[in-house]
Amino acid sequence: MNKGSILIIDDEPLMRVSMVDALTAVGYEVREASNGLEGLERLQGMFYDLVITDLRMPGADGLKIVKTCKDHSPQTEVIVITAHGSVDTAVEAMKGGAYDFITKPFSMDELLLSVDRVCAMVDLRKENRILRDELEHKFSFQGIVGKNNRMREVLEKIKLVASTDATVLIMGESGTGKELLANAIHMNSPRRQHSLVKVSCAALPETLLEAELFGHEKGAFTGALRQRRGRFELANQGTLFLDEIGDVSPVVQVKLLRVLQERQFERVGGNETIEVDVRLVCATQKDLRKEVEKGQFREDLFYRLNVVPVHVPPLRERREDILFIADHFLETMAVRNHLEIKQLSRQAREVLFRYSFPGNVRELENTVERAVALTQQSSEIHVWDLCGQSRCPYNGGEPQPGCGFCSDLKGSKGTGRASMETLALAREQFEKNHIFEILQRTGWSRTTASKILGLSRKGLWEKCKRYGITRPGEAGVAREEDE
Repeated sequence: MNKGSILIIDDEPLMRVSMVDALTAVGYEVREASNGLEGLERLQGMFYDLVITDLRMPGADGLKIVKTCKDHSPQTEVIVITAHGSVDTAVEAMKGGAYDFITKPFSMDELLLSVDRVCAMVDLRKENRILRDELEHKFSFQGIVGKNNRMREVLEKIKLVASTDATVLIMGESGTGKELLANAIHMNSPRRQHSLVKVSCAALPETLLEAELFGHEKGAFTGALRQRRGRFELANQGTLFLDEIGDVSPVVQVKLLRVLQERQFERVGGNETIEVDVRLVCATQKDLRKEVEKGQFREDLFYRLNVVPVHVPPLRERREDILFIADHFLETMAVRNHLEIKQLSRQAREVLFRYSFPGNVRELENTVERAVALTQQSSEIHVWDLCGQSRCPYNGGEPQPGCGFCSDLKGSKGTGRASMETLALAREQFEKNHIFEILQRTGWSRTTASKILGLSRKGLWEKCKRYGITRPGEAGVAREEDE
């Protein structure tokens, strides 16, 4: 196992070989240079996690090595080896950017301990950088996947609003990605260097939610054993995301309104007025206008929150995104699990496209993750992998209880397999059902129904004849002139 890359620069052959052997034996990838000038050449051609250099060398000394490393590769750390008489110079090297120095004579155990400590810090820094890059990509605007025109409009709106301090109200069904949008708004705002604090308003009762948002003083209520800062204080200079804001009680609504108006509040049980600078992003499944009409939500608070409204369409209303998002999840999960990137079979793609996805993007993500986990030995994902069942109508089984995909399938009697409808047949079935529904709503007035449907009376009559649509109790297809 490669624990890291190290360059050793030392003009003493015995010391250099001893260090190379000791570090190679414990798993480090080690290169060596016999003098300072050779070391500078090696630094130009390759990146190293750590450089170990002697301080006194002909051509280029350790101070020159440290300066070159920090100028050309700031992420590379340097350990300086020095004799007792030149400790002051070693301290000078550390001021120039060296991580540590070791005085001669030293044991190999002492060297290994110092190297392990430095490389552990380097690894941690790498991990943090990777995680930060992944986070910024995931919550960047490019990380929000979709081709649908309505989703593009949503994306354009949050791009515009992200750089401001305007309050944003994100509305949409559960699983549509409201929290992802909130993350993207924060990560692309001037407040991204500060905290994004999240609170699920539906998960807490009124008394606990109030204390959670505004904090409490010691002894404010039973169990309040010490002072506690609330989420507004924790989000100061940053962003506060309130999920399911429509479930907030009237009492908490009043306090929220005051914070938005005055940017100040008191902790529960306290008298000290605390001022905060917080950008608020809220999300809800509910129609807050209707909640206002019913008296369940304050009108003045609604207008304070509804500065920039963002409506996220459900997945069933942007079907062109389903396969696009599914492919994105497939690639992401394969990379995350170090697996070969998989492909959806033709039938699997058709089933995904036809499915209504009541759980929206969250359900699609969970479906793809399950399928990837179940097909580690295969490069193709089938319908039964989406179902999470070894047997389903597509491979000779029966529909499984509680499986949305199986319940959508129509089994062909005697074959045990699902019959795939073409897109043309699906359109015809929809058209037939829609015409029948409109005729029922209009009391079977073909004049009114034809206007609603955008057809001529003759066109409607031809559709009814084609699909065999008759009024209940009628014998055969109605004539064109019938009202």
